[in-house]
Amino acid sequence: MPGNEERAAGGAAHVEVSGVGAASAVPDVVRLDVTVRCDAEDVARALADAGARATALAEAARDHGVEGRDVQTTGAGVRPRHDRDGVEVVGYTAHQGLSLAVRDPGRLGALVEAFAGVAGNALAVDRISLEVGDPEPLRARARQAAFADARAKAEQYADLAGRTLGKVTALTDVVQGGAQPRYELMAARAGSPGALPVELGENTVTATVVVRWDW
Repeated sequence: MPGNEERAAGGAAHVEVSGVGAASAVPDVVRLDVTVRCDAEDVARALADAGARATALAEAARDHGVEGRDVQTTGAGVRPRHDRDGVEVVGYTAHQGLSLAVRDPGRLGALVEAFAGVAGNALAVDRISLEVGDPEPLRARARQAAFADARAKAEQYADLAGRTLGKVTALTDVVQGGAQPRYELMAARAGSPGALPVELGENTVTATVVVRWDW
């Protein structure tokens, strides 16, 4: 990480510092991944049962306010089931997965309850994740906070050195590990009613910037 430095030879004197900023928001979208798994004596029946239950899940989702664009099939298949010795085929298991974006987190509990009603014991809830639907304002706030942090450091160093900050001559947006700004689940603040309560907490995005000022 670049440190604080002054150069008088080979270039204008300057100070270069890093700044870190963060911004938080309560998630407003719940990502829900579910799967139905159905057993039958033959392939056709297993596939038909899994398909019917997946269709019922999609209909239940729409009945609970999930738009069609937010429901996606993520995979389907069928495989044989063997006896305890792993030799004889005793039946088949078909599966079909759905991924949903629930844009009203308060509906999640009732939605999962409805899923259990239409799919029964064939239902598996694979993953629930929380996110901010439009993260760009959050990123902008984090970048603004990072720049303010860098400027505060630079002003302190300038004061300590008896200097005055000039114009910005270089700025680097640091992306950790080449990835996008990271989100993390913070302490819980609110929950949704229903059979499956989910604590929303907060999503936090961080930004790091390196700024150089003449002085």
